[in-house]
Amino acid sequence: MTDHPENPQDGVWAQPYQLASGQTQKHQLGHSRLWVTLLDMEWQVRVEPLNPDSEPQNWVLATGHTLPSSDLPSQRFVRAGDNGVVRYYPAMAPLPTVIRPFQPLTIPAGGRCVLYVGTTLWMKICVGDAQTELADMPLAQPSMTWLGRNTMEGELCYASSTYGRLALEAVPKRPWRAVTPVTITNRRESALLLERFNLPTPLLALYRNEKDQLWTNGVTVECETDMSSASLRIDQAVLPAAGNCTPIAPARERLAKGRRLVRAVDNLFG
Repeated sequence: MTDHPENPQDGVWAQPYQLASGQTQKHQLGHSRLWVTLLDMEWQVRVEPLNPDSEPQNWVLATGHTLPSSDLPSQRFVRAGDNGVVRYYPAMAPLPTVIRPFQPLTIPAGGRCVLYVGTTLWMKICVGDAQTELADMPLAQPSMTWLGRNTMEGELCYASSTYGRLALEAVPKRPWRAVTPVTITNRRESALLLERFNLPTPLLALYRNEKDQLWTNGVTVECETDMSSASLRIDQAVLPAAGNCTPIAPARERLAKGRRLVRAVDNLFG
């Protein structure tokens, strides 16, 4: 069967959607199309990646009784007493994400800057009053990279297709992206060339402001004068620039309050 939009509307994170048996909800956002189907005894989820060269600006949702092509594989989930309600929650990437400035950036000795970083989100599909999680999927297929001083020391990360920018207004605002402010202080006696940065995405919580834009708490990095290590701290609050925000999704991993992450510079900057 072919799929035709029925009653299209804007999708909303965390909102409960009531489906009846036989109905399918279609979503298009980011680089993905997604179909969620409710049947008498199961849920079905189908995902189709889109061409990454094009990116729509809105999250379009439509509910009806049509399915995509039968060639598209489905994930099937047994129903366990849910009430036919489905919610969609944003989530940060489960691995650190390598971010690049729009162009290589030099921070003078003793200098400081704030980079605004936009990253593509994952989507969690949850059903019923218990909000049982069915699926956790990226909204754009991530590529992998290795960040470290050699093949033995470092970590596997995602490589972001987006850039960090100095001007907040230059960061594209999309329903499937979150903005993270990264404050970098260069305490060295020489300039620091910033070509890429390892953002600890699993440690970041998500917040929604009054414009339905998603933000994370901030990240603060201090590069020490001896160049042997960098200190990274996850801020407890969202920057005032984000506006009036409310929490919408916790971080995937927890970090003890006030604790600093200390990693080799090679694992933060490259």
